[in-house]
Amino acid sequence: MADDNDSEMSDQDRPQHDDAVLDSAHIGDIEGAFGTIRQHDLDSRRSWRARLLTLLAIMGPGLIVMVGDNDAGGVSTYSQAGQNFGLTLLWTLPLLIPVLVVNQEMVVRLGAVTGVGHARLINERFGKFWGAFSVGDLFILNFLTIATEFIGVSLALNYFGISEYISVPIAAVALVAMTATGSFRRWERFMFIFIVLNFLVVPLAIFSHPAAGPFFKGFVTPGVKGGFTSTSVLLIIAIVGTTVAPWQLFFQQSNIVDKRITPRWINYERADTVIGSLITVFAASLLMAVVASAFSGTALAGNFIDAGGVARGLNHYVGHATGAIFAIILLNASIIGAASVTLATSYAFGDMFGARHSLHRSWKDAKFFYGAFTAMVVLAAGLAISGARQGLIITSVQALAGILLPSATVFLLILCNDKQVLGPWVNRPWLNVLATFIISILLMMSLVLMVTTLFSHINVNVLAVVLGIVLVLVLGVGGLLYSRSLKRKPPEPMIPMARRATWRMPALNLLERPAWSRGRLSAMYLLRGYLVVAVLMLLVKAIQLGLHK
Repeated sequence: MADDNDSEMSDQDRPQHDDAVLDSAHIGDIEGAFGTIRQHDLDSRRSWRARLLTLLAIMGPGLIVMVGDNDAGGVSTYSQAGQNFGLTLLWTLPLLIPVLVVNQEMVVRLGAVTGVGHARLINERFGKFWGAFSVGDLFILNFLTIATEFIGVSLALNYFGISEYISVPIAAVALVAMTATGSFRRWERFMFIFIVLNFLVVPLAIFSHPAAGPFFKGFVTPGVKGGFTSTSVLLIIAIVGTTVAPWQLFFQQSNIVDKRITPRWINYERADTVIGSLITVFAASLLMAVVASAFSGTALAGNFIDAGGVARGLNHYVGHATGAIFAIILLNASIIGAASVTLATSYAFGDMFGARHSLHRSWKDAKFFYGAFTAMVVLAAGLAISGARQGLIITSVQALAGILLPSATVFLLILCNDKQVLGPWVNRPWLNVLATFIISILLMMSLVLMVTTLFSHINVNVLAVVLGIVLVLVLGVGGLLYSRSLKRKPPEPMIPMARRATWRMPALNLLERPAWSRGRLSAMYLLRGYLVVAVLMLLVKAIQLGLHK
């Protein structure tokens, strides 16, 4: 019965309408940290003041997912790039802005239009096998990522002399306490506190005062100190993985659903997402520049160990205030990252098992949802204080995220071209082209890592050029075929914006499951097999680096 086990919802818990929303808590007023929007609000909002107030009420999922991505792994990876490679990897960050915006904008539409989470859509549209594949990868990656967040807590508070046996359990308890309040608005306000603390990178940069000239040059000049090698490629993939991670897709879509954002408010949520992406890259760039400037020409240059060592190095070479601010930034990043990644997994479990999964619900109303959240926090906290080599674990987990991202993006792209799911909100052709290009680049990078791990003496520059030529040829042929298929299609009728603003996906059981061609199915199995091999090669590379140290 539902009272004994909330993994199955009773009839009164299920929305009584024809759309796909699973949990009745996902229907109602938008209750944001800075305002409320009524469910049936039809105001036109012509003035800038009205639009700003609306944006403030809706703002949250985009900002949280982006700032949450500058987590402990992010702080560690950006610091490692600055310490070991100076400013020569800074150019990777602005290139990630379009990747962030393209991926998460697709998620915005999926969440607002369908009213269901990413995991449930994959499970229902592609079958249980691909649903298990998607959520299984997510769980493994997210669990390891949550562990890195608690490693970040440990490193940050060790700087202030607090043992990990004290700091990590306290952080775990605080994380559960602020999540299981039964109020979405209260939880979101907690998250905004951490978002504000993210701007401590500004006084950190002021104290460290990195030179402006080399900073802007690094932003626009591609290159790598010491040339492209297997190790530098691993770090580039880690930068991609920590800035654009698969968990973001699951978190933002479910958080949009939980916040009750509908198609009428998509443009506001898009703005929320773009603002978040700019803040993320801004903070990441300052972190990389601060560490590069502080350690340039010192004994610590090129000798990254972990983020705790960076804090101590800043204390030694720049001043105590700088080291303390960096440690607080690391702590703050760890908490918001752990909150976001754990919640993304709990949302996905709720989707897969049909459990109530909303921050609007109390612990009593959603035992499975909050129980899964608590279990992951406890297990990840235990792994974090196990004594494993922390700096290498963090880099490897971020690289794993970068390797798994193409798979997650492929599912996202297929869903966003499914007219039964998105109706008038399906992808435009130019967006499909851009997303395909992004997936191709990510796959090429992971292929470089795999080949250079197997053949350590291969010339990475030559390999990258050869793969680049192959990629251009493949994309050229694919683009030509795609262009021809578009020309054969009849023109789509224009749909009024008023109709788009009210279109919602019907209940999933009313939709016909899409039939995959043999070519698409073969490509998906090939991608799956390739990712397994790539992950194994990453493991080999991590072991090699561990033995080398």
